[in-house]
Amino acid sequence: MNLDQALAAWTQLLGADHVLNADRALRTYGQDTTGAERHILAALQIVEITQVQEVVRIAHAYHVSIYPISTGHNWGYGTALPARSGSVLVDLGRLQRIVHFDAEFGVATVEPGVTQGMLADFLDREGHPYLVPVTGAGPTCSLLANALERGYGVTPLTDHFAAVTDLEAVLPDGSLYRTALREAGGEELARLFKWGVGPYSPGLFTQSGFGIVTRMSILLARRPECIKACLFSLKDDALLEKAVERVRQILGRLPGTVGAINLMNQHRLLAMSAPYPADQLGPDGLIPPNVVQELGRQYQILPWTGFGTLYGTRRVVAAAQREIRSALSGIASRLIFVTPSGAKSLARLAKRLPGAMVKRLGSTAETLALSLELVAGRPNETALPLAYWRNANAPRGSQRDPARDGCGLIWYAPLVPMRPSAMRGYVDMVKQVTRRHGIEPLITFTTLSDKLVDSTVPIVFERDQPDKVAAAQACYEELVDAGRALGYFPYRVGVAGMSKLVGLQDTATRFHARLRESLDPHDILAPGRYR
Repeated sequence: MNLDQALAAWTQLLGADHVLNADRALRTYGQDTTGAERHILAALQIVEITQVQEVVRIAHAYHVSIYPISTGHNWGYGTALPARSGSVLVDLGRLQRIVHFDAEFGVATVEPGVTQGMLADFLDREGHPYLVPVTGAGPTCSLLANALERGYGVTPLTDHFAAVTDLEAVLPDGSLYRTALREAGGEELARLFKWGVGPYSPGLFTQSGFGIVTRMSILLARRPECIKACLFSLKDDALLEKAVERVRQILGRLPGTVGAINLMNQHRLLAMSAPYPADQLGPDGLIPPNVVQELGRQYQILPWTGFGTLYGTRRVVAAAQREIRSALSGIASRLIFVTPSGAKSLARLAKRLPGAMVKRLGSTAETLALSLELVAGRPNETALPLAYWRNANAPRGSQRDPARDGCGLIWYAPLVPMRPSAMRGYVDMVKQVTRRHGIEPLITFTTLSDKLVDSTVPIVFERDQPDKVAAAQACYEELVDAGRALGYFPYRVGVAGMSKLVGLQDTATRFHARLRESLDPHDILAPGRYR
């Protein structure tokens, strides 16, 4: 490795202002919500798409490892850190062009720095009736990076990489990759047909280091005539298994009309609605069950809350409501259907009424209204306060940045078969493991189909206390191990967990290593990523 010569060449290419030495790179990119630390050699800030190939060629020529990031807002999974120490970060966040938009078919072609918020503003400004593929990570997060991590959301096109039709990437030697259909049949066909011709290779660029993706085309869902959310509660934890069976029925009967359905436990919803009760903790440092129950009473949050989405014409949605009422009969309490505008009206009304109880209900109503904005394809920060739940510091800017603001957050996100017994076993496992490490069990299930859910468990902790950081990291590791023993495993992992994948997937590891040896024999691009 000849870092000095590489830095000199990069400085000539990008200009001194866009090449950060190790100290500046650490100050700019080194804060991480998981408490992980990495030695960053330098950072390169790309301002023109044409610079990417030459940046990679220089890295290849001088054998310097580089690690690409988009906006670097990968909260709970490593933020902007590389998988291993000893890399130069390549920041693509300034590449913010919406390269092409097909207004008739709703296909957006974007660069890595285009965020959920930027696409929403573009659609609003131009009057295009499409939904942004939102996530709970907030408006400042990259569309491209989320899709490449195989992220998902609650809008009709739930699986974000499934909606990706075409991409372009720079390979580890600096050469360019384009899909076969784009080169043979043209850009329009490539934007409209995901699978192309011949072997399907674009998937190799997801959760990998095989190339730097510089543009991506993604299908957007058209804004339907009617959007509603379905909310219901389970008044007893023992009803979870029956609710799972009924939710499976709903998803099987109403595909395309009902989007994802979330099931959130009382702890999780309280963390989004109520302040952390630091003065009411038990001897073990956890919130006692009686305090959880009392907070649930004050905020009108029962043991489990269901949140589903409905999309379609008014008549179709009305018919779906009848089906859902029938399916949840005898199981659900407080079943309501609400539109985004209705939720906003409820939140405004709650703010005007006097009394402490009403104010607490107003907080829940405000959370609901913001959640309905997400359902309608409008990104916001409604889920980000969760990262601040155990952080005494308020956000230091106009937009929340959990890494900058000192929040402690690690995501455990395993796949769980949608069998009642499997989901109950999973809940019991999470409660047991988190309790041992002084972590509150905040559990959400999100349906990926009528057969599978992804669970998200945010491990929220005080990042300014080394013992709490160590406990949180140990909690994550035990959750992965205990979950794997029971048949649950994450669909994605953070930078701290990537090295642990080695040895768990022997045949896949050998296959990927052979590809890596062919494409990147000097291990230049994203070393350690998902291996």
